[in-house]
Amino acid sequence: MNTSDSCLFTPLAIAGISHHNASVDTLEQARFPDETAFLEKVRDRFRGVMLLQTCNRVEIFVHGDNETLRAFLDDEGCGQFSICSGIDAMRHLLQLACGMDSMIVGEDQILGQLKRSIQLSKEAGCSSPVLELCVNKAIHTGIEARRRTQINKGAISIGSAAVLLAEQELCTLKGKHILVIGSGEMGMLVAQALAAKDLTAIYVANRTFSRAETLAKKINGRAVRFDDLKNYMVQSDVIISCTSAPHPVIHCDHLREVMKARCWPNDNTPRPLIIIDIAQPRDVEEGAGNIPGITLFSIDNLRHINEMTMDTRRCEAEKAGEYLEGELLQFTRLLNSRAADDILATLHTWAEAIRTREREKALSMLGSGDEKTREIIDDLTRVLVKKILTDATMSIRLCAEQGDLEFAESLVAAITRGERLCFRNEE
Repeated sequence: MNTSDSCLFTPLAIAGISHHNASVDTLEQARFPDETAFLEKVRDRFRGVMLLQTCNRVEIFVHGDNETLRAFLDDEGCGQFSICSGIDAMRHLLQLACGMDSMIVGEDQILGQLKRSIQLSKEAGCSSPVLELCVNKAIHTGIEARRRTQINKGAISIGSAAVLLAEQELCTLKGKHILVIGSGEMGMLVAQALAAKDLTAIYVANRTFSRAETLAKKINGRAVRFDDLKNYMVQSDVIISCTSAPHPVIHCDHLREVMKARCWPNDNTPRPLIIIDIAQPRDVEEGAGNIPGITLFSIDNLRHINEMTMDTRRCEAEKAGEYLEGELLQFTRLLNSRAADDILATLHTWAEAIRTREREKALSMLGSGDEKTREIIDDLTRVLVKKILTDATMSIRLCAEQGDLEFAESLVAAITRGERLCFRNEE
């Protein structure tokens, strides 16, 4: 059976917007600024929910149906989000973890981002066993796909792509001064990429100075205090900003002062300054690119960098896709089988109640009876129920493995309600 012929028995739905269909502006508007508050808000609407927000996507994963998810999005005014559910949702999650859906195909950062997102969901009490199972399966598949293929060979992160962009613009980074604002995961990736270049100086700025010191020490750079940022902006040839601040940290007024201080002696023309903003939401105030002497780039400008390095990974991505489909088929059957257990539990609970009642009636008719008699009657009724339900159990489980939830439930309903079983017309 191909995965295209199967369905996902367990309800899983995803709503999202990404670099495939949205600009940086649109992604910024779609973000939920307080992830914990978002999870608390939706906790009671779904059996499980996880929010994944990266530079290139905002996606909501739910253990629930797409109708409920769509209703929630409508309430939140998120009409621009697209929805997929069932087998398509699980396939997307696996592709995501394998790096196949990333702007930089094969990048590894998505694995850590998925781990962080499901952990945050668990801490907020918003996860579910099924959701955790799906995400953990995706992470495992992503790790294994990278081991089996070379999809991440030559792959670059958003951070290293920003460094490549700067190098393209300046022809070389040799002898340059570069300021990195932000010392989180993305800042670390940028700094590591810069450390391999023959720079004169790497400056690292962060609101928490100790974090800037830690990162600067690792790359032999210089830590910068935030209140001294302007002086180092004046000295730098390139600024790469990647903080996690919910608001701009570089304002137009400050940049005008910086560019004034960068003017050549006896000339009102400022030395050119390249600013690459890879934060989401953006670190640089809108309009900064209009200031004379400043060339401003955003994540949108990094797309062509991926294309430059993609040729070596395109074939490996196809191999990863083949592996992914096999894992998807096996995992779908596992999920469907687990979901079938819940429906079969209803059937067997019903049968056990009848067995117990009829056993007691029989024992009452036989009189008090000895322990041996009770044991024989009990064993007899258990065997009868098991044999009677064997074929029905197999049929219901088969329906589940093929993803036919409605028919599996109707079989149980027909049996437990004493209704006559009818064969479904095959068309």
